Amino acid sequence: MAEAERRGILSIGVFLIILVISIILYAVALIDWMSILPLILLLSGCWTMALAGMRASNPQKYERGPFSTLAWGLLMIALGGSWFLYTYTSNSLYALAVILLVFGVLAIVAALRRK
Repeated sequence: MAEAERRGILSIGVFLIILVISIILYAVALIDWMSILPLILLLSGCWTMALAGMRASNPQKYERGPFSTLAWGLLMIALGGSWFLYTYTSNSLYALAVILLVFGVLAIVAALRRK
């Protein structure tokens, strides 16, 4: 089995665990139904960043680079986190602050990146 196939199966397993976590948090009334999708997006972004770490340790020739995967993970976290904060607090300033914070971190990482 190739490395990409194993990583794909691993990602499916992690996504199913993320779904289970979201459903359990909804079932025990820690989150409402409007927060399920943002939580899934937030946790999927965290997994995407973990995948970027795996790619950095074992890069493939014709595959997306680890920095690009990290950037997509950060953007997913920004979108999911700001959406989750907006549904939880109903304050759009918190959502805007999360998005700006993630864009700032992404700009710093891009500036410090080495070829």
